[in-house]
Parts: sequence; C-alpha cells; structure tokens
Amino acid sequence: FGCERMKASALISLNILAVGSAFVSPIQPTVRTTSQSHLELEVNASQLNPERQESSAINYELANRNLDRRTAIAGSLGMLTLAPLLTADAQVANAAVNEIPQWTLENNVQMPKLALNTVGLSADEAERALRLAVKEGITHVDFHPGKERDGVAQYLAKEGMKSRESLFLNTKIRKAPPGTSAKDAAERARSQIEEDLKALGVDSVDMLMLRDSPDCDVMQAQWAVLEEALASGKTRSIGVINFCEKALTCILQTAKVKPATNYYMLHVGMGRDPLGLRSFCDSKGIRTFAYGALGEPGPNPDLLSSPILKRIGKAHNGKTPEEVALRWVLQTGAAASVRPTTTFGLGMGACVDPDCGKGLQLRAKSYSWSLTDKEMAELDAMTSPNDNPTLFSTSGCPNAFVMPK
Repeated sequence: FGCERMKASALISLNILAVGSAFVSPIQPTVRTTSQSHLELEVNASQLNPERQESSAINYELANRNLDRRTAIAGSLGMLTLAPLLTADAQVANAAVNEIPQWTLENNVQMPKLALNTVGLSADEAERALRLAVKEGITHVDFHPGKERDGVAQYLAKEGMKSRESLFLNTKIRKAPPGTSAKDAAERARSQIEEDLKALGVDSVDMLMLRDSPDCDVMQAQWAVLEEALASGKTRSIGVINFCEKALTCILQTAKVKPATNYYMLHVGMGRDPLGLRSFCDSKGIRTFAYGALGEPGPNPDLLSSPILKRIGKAHNGKTPEEVALRWVLQTGAAASVRPTTTFGLGMGACVDPDCGKGLQLRAKSYSWSLTDKEMAELDAMTSPNDNPTLFSTSGCPNAFVMPK
C-alpha cells in the first residue's frame, strides 16, 4: 500500500511538470520500484521532442527553450513532492540535462548534432573531458586513433559497457602515407578498424570517417573498406573528413554508400557556403558536420574580439563571443564538434579544471537559446576572418595546410 502511495505521489508530481510542456508532447513517465525499494522515474526524451528532423531544428530549439523555462517554474512545485521519495543518486539522475537534437541518418542511426572534439588531448584528459561532457548531455565523442581513443577506452572500462549504449563513438581513419598503393591503403584501413575496436573493447563504433588523399584510387579503395565495415556491423555509419568537391566526386564515382557527413571547418566570416562546398554536399545528400567554430589550428583572435559577436552576445544575457560563434554554426543547420576550452593550438588541447567543465557547460547549452533572424543575417554577411573549409586536407584539395617546419 505504501509503495502504491509513493507511485501515485510521483505521478502527480510529474503531471504537474507536464502541464507547462503539453504543447510539445504529453509526458508518459514509467514509475517503477527497484530492488532497493526506491522509485526510479523514466521519461523518454523522444516523447518530449518527437520530431528530430533537421527541417524542424529551429522549431525544436525554440520549443526546448520554452520547455526549460516552463519546467523551471512548474518543476519547483513538482519536485517538492518528489524530493523525499528519491535517493540522492536518483535525484542526480533526474536533474535537468541539456537536450541535444539529433539527425536521423541512414538505417535510422541517431547522431547527436553536438560532439565533444578531443583533438590534442592526452588519454587522461580525453577521459576527463568525456566524463564532463556526458554530465552535460553531450554523448557524441569525436576522437582520433591513439591517445584520444585510449582515453575513451578508459572511460568505457571504468563506467562499464552499459555506458557504451548512451554514447555515439565517432573516429577517423589515418591518412595513408604518400606513395602507398591503393591495395596497401585499403589493408591499412582494415587493420586500423580492428585495432580500434579491440582497444575500445567494443564490437562496433557509430561512425567511421575517412581522410582524403591526393590519389583517387587510394580514396576509392579505402572507402570500399568503410562500406565493408558498415555491411559487417563494425560501424553504424560512414563519413568523410576535409573532402573538397574534387575528393567527393572521386569517391562518389564508385561508392555503393554515399558519405553521411562531410567534416570540415566552418565559422563566422566564412559564410554559410564556403567555396560552394556546402551546396555541393547538399546536392548529394551529404550533411555538414563542422569543426573550428572558433577557427583552427588555434582560436582566431578576430573572432574572440569581434565587436559584432560581443554586441550580439550582450543582447543575449551576456553571452560570450565563443557562444555566439558556436550558436551561429548550429543555427545554420550544421552539426558541430567542439573543443572543451579555448586553450588549444596545432596538435594540442587541454582539459583542466575548472575551465574544462565550465567550457563544456557553455557549449552544452547552445541549444537553449537562438539568434534572431537579423543577427543571423548580420553574421552570415561577415567576410572576415575567412578560411579554407578543407584546411587540413591533402594536396589533392586546394590551399591545403602545410605543416610548419
């Protein structure tokens, strides 16, 4: 009888929470009693936001912002009833978590549109950054093979394989050394996939991304290996990195599966369609997954000190230029991979407290507010600082980055 009263009380409280958010979708929580005799409340996030398609991204974001505001009011009343019923762990688990919109890729693969970029972090820093990111609702991790991958593996080992279910693991195929034959390049890619899965302790990742090569035969051979990995269940989706139009045209000639995404640099000052790459990708059904919202290989001082970004940020309760820069990328409809702080440079990054945690908190809240149409138009029109979207491509694409000697 006492357990039934507790269930009824919890349901009443959740119904109070639902009143302010009914315009999105009725909340239908599941309340169950665990073996420890306390209540666990389960609310399916997809019930709150049933339409996760890119075409409704802006409406979703506005609804989510209103939902947060209404829930803050109604929730204070509801939690007065709930609080005594929950253990400390359950209260933490039911605390507000930032909701990150998702894309639905081929085969119904759900890809969160905001990712943690671990580039340049040590294994321990990558693990720490992932732990902090997950705490803020960022479950998509974009990592390189090697030490970053090892940091992700450390997180999985400590949290248990159940944590794997909530993560979107996204990693990259290493570039084949110059002069590598197509056959050898394919074998290198095949071997790396096995190496990475073993190191991570998983059967599959959620996305494999291929780097470009100045040799079209190499790209086509390696892309066939990624298609093979997709067919065998070793990855759930495949994409490309820094592919210019020429590189994309090359692999599309022989591809059985088109890339789900093209991962390239995009920031304010480059325009929505840098060098026409985005419109070309759109025409082929390839989505834009952006890095470098603050510039690369280090944060661009022209963005961080931009009077326009500062003015716009001030109009939104004191948002920083970096928050405005990231919001612009996301509001153009792209997904984004973000470094945890502004402390980064060529081949290096940092995740040191308290900056790392604070940085990820800010980034995770990027979908809780929106730029106005006028502000978007002003940022769209900026022509500086401009950059090459496929900066880190090989010599097969124009104006590729040359490593300093």
